Amino acid sequence: MAKLKTNKSILSRLKISGRGKITRRATNQSHFNTKATGQQRRSKRQESLIASRDIKAVKQFLPYNK
Repeated sequence: MAKLKTNKSILSRLKISGRGKITRRATNQSHFNTKATGQQRRSKRQESLIASRDIKAVKQFLPYNK
């Protein structure tokens, strides 16, 4: 059986923790942040977890990563 390829575009956007949780960067973070409140801007700095319903789909693109 042939090796499976890892989707590098997805791998570059995600981080996989030591326990196998998949995190992502917050959305709407790049620009136009002066309109957002301070609380919104601070919350965008933190990484978010991938939704549980999306984990199975994401792991298909990352076959050799935990």
